[in-house]
Amino acid sequence: MLKLSATSHDALDASIKKTIEIAAAGLGEVQNQISEGPLGDQIESAVRLILSLKGRVMVAGIGKSGHIGRKIAATLASTGTPAYFVHPTEASHGDLGMITREDAILGLSWSGETSEFASLLAYSERFSVPLIALTSGGNSTLAKAATIPIVLPKVTEACPHGLAPTTSTLIQLAVGDAIAMALLEARSFGAQDFKVFHPGGQIGAQLRQVAEIMHGEESLPLCGLGSGMGDAILTITEKGFGTVGIVDEAGKLVGIITDGDIRRHMADRLVDKKVEEVMTRTPKTVAADALLATAMREMEGKKINVLFVVDEGRPIGIVHMLDLLRAGVA
Repeated sequence: MLKLSATSHDALDASIKKTIEIAAAGLGEVQNQISEGPLGDQIESAVRLILSLKGRVMVAGIGKSGHIGRKIAATLASTGTPAYFVHPTEASHGDLGMITREDAILGLSWSGETSEFASLLAYSERFSVPLIALTSGGNSTLAKAATIPIVLPKVTEACPHGLAPTTSTLIQLAVGDAIAMALLEARSFGAQDFKVFHPGGQIGAQLRQVAEIMHGEESLPLCGLGSGMGDAILTITEKGFGTVGIVDEAGKLVGIITDGDIRRHMADRLVDKKVEEVMTRTPKTVAADALLATAMREMEGKKINVLFVVDEGRPIGIVHMLDLLRAGVA
């Protein structure tokens, strides 16, 4: 068993900070290489190659690079670029059959001398399958075999022994994400495309539209300008949203009164007032085709619980914070 040493708070704090500092320095070096070195051109060439594909990106890696490769493949697949992870060892035992001439291979190996890649490299050469290498070994076997070598800077690992992949895997992941996001933007992959690939979970809920969960016109708590506060209070009570919208003669929403407004005006002979004396003008609203994530962000930012849904200024629905919570947005 490993022997635990008595470690002070200061020592642990220093270790944590050092790891983050080394990781940040590694990412900084990647930024420098993109801005001033060849790395930016290499990544752009890889993106253009992937955009030209008729098939998929087959991502491969061993060990920690394999774990990063799986994540990159998942990110690509969920953002509009068909991708799949192939284990290099399994590839030499039949999984090479997954790879077609219309695909490209994205191989991750920090050293570029991973022996398990041999069959993949031979297959790439034999069948002219484009190979993108993500490695720090610029003169390695993997880089030399690659159609496009992406040569990462040699960075200091955060591991005090220089052994556990830490900074190296971080920058592999960062470059993989950069490729995925460049492809996403090049394909104009938008929120509604996300919805197709993320129908479940919180992301799927956030990508639904307000129109899917809003309460319709029959549920709207509305009063016209000139109405008395007595009518407004009855409407709030009857509809149960804790608010009433105030509309003008053209049916456009011009104000809102909430339970909070009523409490603040209780001592001012409230029932004798007209709604326009109490209402908040230019209320916050949302469009029916807005994403639920947008509605949630608006409510949280303004610290409100209800949004009227409008079309050209006219209320057509209403959505409550509880509706968003029930839909799984938060």
